[in-house]
Amino acid sequence: MTALITGASSGIGLQYATLLAKEWNADLLLVSNQEKELQETADFLRDSYGVKVDALCIDLTGDEAAETVYSFAAERSLEIDILINNAGVFFFDKFIDVDPSRIDGIMALHMSTPTRLCRLFGADMCRRGNGYILNMSSVCAWMTFPGLQMYESTKNYLLSFSKGIRHEMRQNGVSVTVATPGAVDTPLYGLSEKIRRKLVRWQISLPPEKLARKALKAMFAGKKTCMPGVVNHLLLPLLRLLPDSLVGRIMKRLPMFR
Repeated sequence: MTALITGASSGIGLQYATLLAKEWNADLLLVSNQEKELQETADFLRDSYGVKVDALCIDLTGDEAAETVYSFAAERSLEIDILINNAGVFFFDKFIDVDPSRIDGIMALHMSTPTRLCRLFGADMCRRGNGYILNMSSVCAWMTFPGLQMYESTKNYLLSFSKGIRHEMRQNGVSVTVATPGAVDTPLYGLSEKIRRKLVRWQISLPPEKLARKALKAMFAGKKTCMPGVVNHLLLPLLRLLPDSLVGRIMKRLPMFR
């Protein structure tokens, strides 16, 4: 079994790679734009768990990025059984203040490249009659967030796209799962360590390893969606009822907007 993981050199992607190698004895194709971290991760997993690990350093926002990844795998005769589209970016900004290059980048990373990877590797899986695809969306995909408009809208695309291809590919033995996690315990949000610990304790924010484990279990179980965290299930219906204007005022009070 061989798994391809994008954004595999840190964060959630690193946890996916570690768990698949450690607990499922999967060989890996790790993809990231962080060359040093990527090589260190590949060496560590290879030495620690005795699995085969290939690594490709590439900017996945490029026009032909998906085709390059596919060619890399083909040249090494890697038969991809699991595709995890995990790579992503996250930023808070007023839309008119966002540099056009960042707009193009997030659309490519969350939409174009994952779509093409699903097309290329998904076709191979369908021909073989088996395989798994796990796409990383977000709980934001279910809502409207001023300041996060590019993030939530591109993640919404990935959510809808995943549900659509699931119905097509399941007829060929391929399972497609989309994960919609809420907050993850990383320095990404600019919160203090004290607040981060409280959010984890209240189960509002999940440790990356816990999130990855839940998503992988959902994927192997053939589930359509995975929303880790009890709080997300409880609060989402209420949050979706809030007026956009109120959400906007709340967002402006967050540290990243100050």
